Amino acid sequence: MARAAGVSPASVQRLWAVNDIKPHLSRTFKLSNDKRFEEKFWDVIGLYLNPPDKALVLCCDEKSQCQALERTQPGLPLGIGHIRTKTHDYVRHGTLTLFAALNYLEGKLITRLAPRHRHQEWLAFLKTIDEETPGDLDIHIIADNYATHKHPAVTRWLDRHTRFHMHYTPTSSSWMNLVERFFRDLTEFITEKSFASTRELADAIIAFLAARNDNPRRYVWKAKGEDILRKIDAARQALAALQSASNAISETAH
Repeated sequence: MARAAGVSPASVQRLWAVNDIKPHLSRTFKLSNDKRFEEKFWDVIGLYLNPPDKALVLCCDEKSQCQALERTQPGLPLGIGHIRTKTHDYVRHGTLTLFAALNYLEGKLITRLAPRHRHQEWLAFLKTIDEETPGDLDIHIIADNYATHKHPAVTRWLDRHTRFHMHYTPTSSSWMNLVERFFRDLTEFITEKSFASTRELADAIIAFLAARNDNPRRYVWKAKGEDILRKIDAARQALAALQSASNAISETAH
């Protein structure tokens, strides 16, 4: 840019800094194409903003591919004057899937570890929720559109257990499910450690979950739905404008 504009690199850097331009950074995004986006959006947000009486709101999902990675050399712990270290290479010892239901009002978790994440494991997890929650309460489950969540065997079980109510987030909108925030914390915990087996990994996750439930932490939804929809609509308009301009350039080239 400095060569093209005929100025010094320092001048370009100053202009970037003054205007808060950071060309070395980028962020990923995904706009949902769900035709029922707004309907599903308000259904889920409504549970956060106005939880129903005599009911539990559970944010549910599975965290697959929890990897048991064994670092090839011991790392140095955090100390004065240096950061903790870990080797970049490792040995893989398999994976686990964690099914988790985050109680929106209390911050506690109902969990189940499994070697796979098929509909059978999801159904077993629903049964765990059924066993570990008071039978006189309705259960409102927020989940994504993963195929296992809607498998015929799962649907038949839900039809028989009428206290369960499913609320599916719009496609490509996992950010609406607050259990994803907990999964971020869990990922940071796992990636900082070394495991010689899936058994070690399971023991560490179980200990992490026990400590978490001893001191539960709520993730409270504070954003206004109207503000979010305005931002999404603005992003869609910007994307449509870019696509229109790209199509016009393509037609001109032809």
